[in-house]
Amino acid sequence: MADGDYESVLCVKPEVHVYRIPPRASNRGYRAAEWQLDQPAWSGRLRITALGKMAYIKLEDKNSGELFAQAPVEQFPGIAVESVVDSSRYFVICIEDENGRRAFIGVGFADRGDAFDFNVALQDHFKWVKQQTEFAKQAQNPDTTPKLDLGFKEGQTIKINIANMKKKEGVPVAAKPRPLSSGPSLLPPPPGTKASHQSTSQPAADPGLLFDFGSFSSSTEQASSTDAWGDFTTASGSAPSQPSSGWVQF
Repeated sequence: MADGDYESVLCVKPEVHVYRIPPRASNRGYRAAEWQLDQPAWSGRLRITALGKMAYIKLEDKNSGELFAQAPVEQFPGIAVESVVDSSRYFVICIEDENGRRAFIGVGFADRGDAFDFNVALQDHFKWVKQQTEFAKQAQNPDTTPKLDLGFKEGQTIKINIANMKKKEGVPVAAKPRPLSSGPSLLPPPPGTKASHQSTSQPAADPGLLFDFGSFSSSTEQASSTDAWGDFTTASGSAPSQPSSGWVQF
């Protein structure tokens, strides 16, 4: 054990069962249905510890904590821990004694959540081992390639030519139409009437005159000259000698 290494506990499960398993018949994997699940060879507590990069699955007595068997795990997934093909609660582990002798045994959890925690604890440990290995490689072989310096040097400037903005700035702004009078605006006359053909140079009539009936009756000559609709009295008094083809004479 290297200086500074200490053993940490990754997972503890209070109940686990151990089974004797038959030799693997083929490469199809282990099947828990082939074990005598109702007759476990041993029951006790399971602990997963970590010492450096190694993980250890320890089977211990529930009361005394005496070690029953231990499975060193160098990588996961691997030969030290294998899942069965027909259940998520059972595994096959490779135990090893002090003399280096090895044997494969089956372990099972009564609760599916305990089996999930067992699996995740091993995955997290070896994920951490992989990260530590990559960090060590980067420290031994630092990247010596020159970095691309994109910063500005002292006195260095940059010029940006934005053609679209200059083009938009040169476009003259359309002149707004001037109002005809300072008074309140009136709606334009309907299309096709004589009022629409009047010269725009003449000032607009004051809206107040439209409602001044006294001025209209007292100055007949002025009203006839400014009436945009024509002299109805003259038109009704002098009938044309020949009726127009577009009118019916009564």
